Order: sequence, then C-alpha cells, then structure tokens
Amino acid sequence: QVQLVESGGGLVQAGDSLRLSCVGSGRTFSRDTMGWFRQAPGKEREFVACITGFTGNTYYKDSVKGRFTISRDNAKNTVYLQMNAVDAEDTAVYYCAATPYNGDRVLRATGYNYWGQGTQVTVSS
Repeated sequence: QVQLVESGGGLVQAGDSLRLSCVGSGRTFSRDTMGWFRQAPGKEREFVACITGFTGNTYYKDSVKGRFTISRDNAKNTVYLQMNAVDAEDTAVYYCAATPYNGDRVLRATGYNYWGQGTQVTVSS
C-alpha cells in the first residue's frame, strides 16, 4: 500500500520558519516528481512547489519563490518543504503528492497519483 505521511505543521507567527516533511512508503519514489500543494478554507487546492526525480529540478508558485525551498532525500524516501518568512496568506492544509509523470502536468493537482493526508499550517499575524 502506497502511503505519504506529512508532518511538521503547526501554529507559528508571521515571519517565522517551518519545515514540513513527507515520508513515503510502499513504492520507490526516487524517480517520481514530488510536490507540495496547499488548500485554504473555501479555496481550491493550489500548487506550491515540486521537485523532479532524476534531475532534481524545482518549480515554485510565484508567491513563495525566495521564501520556500523544496528538497528531497531519496535514501529516506522523504521530501521537505522549508518555509521561511511565512505570512498569514500561507495558512492552509499542506499536502504532499507524488507522480511518475513530468512536464506541465506536475504543476496541477490532477497530475498526481498519490497524496498524503495533509498537515495544518496556521500563521498568526
């Protein structure tokens, strides 16, 4: 059974830093593109960042560029999202996802096959 389990969410203040982790099991994720998405109350799930499998190329939502960093440790089947200088707009449930595909589809939630259960990030201003 394929599983993705996120951790690291919580309540932080604006300007703080936070690191989310996502551990995968039941599949070798090293060749997959791994992504982070988020969903705020009343809004659609949106792309935050992703990192490809073989090349490790990274892509980010414009509003998080320069503040968030996605990375992966294939030996641990783990992907991270380092979040710096967070603000209230970053408040959401953050989801980890995996896909064997590449190309533009990895920028959309519909491009992913596997999802975690999500971890809540709340930023107080």
